[in-house]
Amino acid sequence: MENPPVTDFATDWDHTDPAWVHDPYPIWDDLRQRCPVAHTDRYGGAWFPATHAGVSAVAQDTEHFTSRTVVLGNGRPLEDAPPAPIGVAPPITSDPPFHTIARRLILPAFAPGPVRALEPRVRELCRRLLDDLGDATEFDAATQYAQFIPPGVIVRMLGFPEADEDVFRDFIHVVLEGVNHPVEERIEEFAPIEAYITAQIEDHRAHPRDDLTSYLLGVEVGGQPLAPEHVFGTIILVLIAGIDTTWSAIGSALWHLASHPDDLARLREDPDLMPIAVEEFLRFYAPVTMARLVKRDVEFLGCPMREDDWVLLGFPAANRDPEVFPDADRFVIDRLENRHLAFGLGIHRCAGSNLARMEMRVALEEFLARFPRVELVDPEAVTWSQGQVRGPRRLPVRVVPA
Repeated sequence: MENPPVTDFATDWDHTDPAWVHDPYPIWDDLRQRCPVAHTDRYGGAWFPATHAGVSAVAQDTEHFTSRTVVLGNGRPLEDAPPAPIGVAPPITSDPPFHTIARRLILPAFAPGPVRALEPRVRELCRRLLDDLGDATEFDAATQYAQFIPPGVIVRMLGFPEADEDVFRDFIHVVLEGVNHPVEERIEEFAPIEAYITAQIEDHRAHPRDDLTSYLLGVEVGGQPLAPEHVFGTIILVLIAGIDTTWSAIGSALWHLASHPDDLARLREDPDLMPIAVEEFLRFYAPVTMARLVKRDVEFLGCPMREDDWVLLGFPAANRDPEVFPDADRFVIDRLENRHLAFGLGIHRCAGSNLARMEMRVALEEFLARFPRVELVDPEAVTWSQGQVRGPRRLPVRVVPA
């Protein structure tokens, strides 16, 4: 279902509009200059701060804004949804003080040590995917490479069947790209996701093993096991956030390198530059915007926000704010000072940032080791996802002979 086209993003924005999906950066630049907080009546009423200051102010204000749901859509949390402070996908949908408890539970799984231990598996996975391309000189770097890497990691972490990776990609499409569907349709689309996760949880109850799902089922808070909705919601969070955000970031980096040969050459000639380049990829192509709901009527940044209005935090727009970043609209591959907001900020800063960085670095290292030079087959054939996570869904590239 497509919404009516937007004629003025300052007063009627829509993050599923084709113009926004294809190239949102000119839109955000315009909003930053003439309307730093845009409004729309779509989705029941929503606001979009486009400046670094505006995004930061909302992200760090838990008094006036709740995170009980973070995916903007036509509805609001249902009456029978997990209540505050748990929210639908803790800890990202948990408000203080419960948020601290929920976040502390999952941080060990994404700490530097466990992430380093995963690197050999990620490298092996990337090499296998590249081997599968054989002698092809043209292929889709999104559908044949980038989109397989995070699922291969998250599936192992959760202890889910590796054969179900395609199922997870369908789940992501439903959760993050179907946001403009009617509420009743969204509920129906979620039913298979709920059934699948529930079946996996029951299987883990019957057959515990050494993975994150069994950990969540066995851990206690205050001497009590986690509530079923807490276990379910955290699994959804790890599955969705751990896959789509990272494959989108990898895909965007590959798109950039295929269309900017000078930067590709810099990385090829100076591989030690990769960690710094990854940070600039994250700043310039930050994939994630995150939603909040207004707790109660408040005037914020000069805007009369009403209870249950959406606020969509434009982290990618904030990352291109010239008030904060010199040459903000230019990709600088060796940018040393880079306090970007790709992983958010405040209490909900991404718990999986260590894992995402490692997956990006390894995916790019292995890709460039196999294909030192690539280019886009047809820039117009590249397609991008809609909704709150932006990345290439089709990315046809051609290997350039040395």
